[in-house]
Amino acid sequence: MKRVTLALTFALAAGLTAQAADAQTLKTVKERGVLSCGVSQGLPGFSSPDDKGNWTGLDVDVCRAIAAAIFNDPTKVKYVPTSAKDRFTALQSGEIDVLSRNTTWTISRDTSLGANFTGVTYYDGQGFMVKKSLKVNSALELNSASVCVQTGTTTEQNLADYFKANNMKYEVIAFGTNDETIKAYEAGRCDVFTTDQSGLYANRLKLANPNDHMVLPEIISKEPLGPMVRHGDDQWFDLVKWTLFAMVTAEELGITSKNVDEKAKIENPELKRVLGTDGNFGEQLGLTKDWVVRIVKAVGNYGESFDRNVGAGSPLAINRGLNNLWNKGGLQYAPPIR
Repeated sequence: MKRVTLALTFALAAGLTAQAADAQTLKTVKERGVLSCGVSQGLPGFSSPDDKGNWTGLDVDVCRAIAAAIFNDPTKVKYVPTSAKDRFTALQSGEIDVLSRNTTWTISRDTSLGANFTGVTYYDGQGFMVKKSLKVNSALELNSASVCVQTGTTTEQNLADYFKANNMKYEVIAFGTNDETIKAYEAGRCDVFTTDQSGLYANRLKLANPNDHMVLPEIISKEPLGPMVRHGDDQWFDLVKWTLFAMVTAEELGITSKNVDEKAKIENPELKRVLGTDGNFGEQLGLTKDWVVRIVKAVGNYGESFDRNVGAGSPLAINRGLNNLWNKGGLQYAPPIR
């Protein structure tokens, strides 16, 4: 029994030592004084800079929320624009601490890139955009069409699968960046532009005459979009994951950027746990007790972020749909903070 107990003790100690050795990202970020966050090269509603270099978007809010949780300051973020092709290399190399860039969660990416997805910020699906002048009302009318697509994305394979399944022919016109792809479509180098449906609405705003173009009704794939972190640092994985869960939980409990201080005074067990007046859940993540308060004050809950960036309060005006809370007909659901 003594030998077994001793062996278990050594094994536990070794495991804790390995865990401590791996938990370096949070330490590095704190010492650097800024979070390095990989974003897109410019996708309205998700991550795009204004003419003064200020970044906004749903994906940007994830970066801001993490910075708020760590530093109590959502501005302590360095935004690193990444293309579809180089985004994973930037994460693997350590150039960025987290990738928050409309990236689809797939089994191959989850198992072969040395990285973990931390959750789903936006439930999406691939669609098609065409000029209204083509008088096309369904993707099933696109036989023999030329299709503009960005390389290095899940879009290409989905496109091939859809046309093959429906016995249709097509021609691929591929480009390396999103901007190149949408410019080629607008210039008439192809009949159709395809990407995630959220991206279609975002890119349509870039066109000279957005109302001349329409998004077709078909959704041909599942595209759960979310942030990624490197393998090997469970503390950082947990921190990013629970930052997302905190925003969803706050919306479910009616905690907003405007009422968070008042909510913290209410004698409700669940509110007390979430807002840090009971328990040490923030400290378990390497943060402070008021980590959720910091996040919501700086960024808002998930619903506030959605509406401001891509929903009813934004130029995109995308319906919540699948991205509504689970108790309102959507898929957004967070494990309990307890």
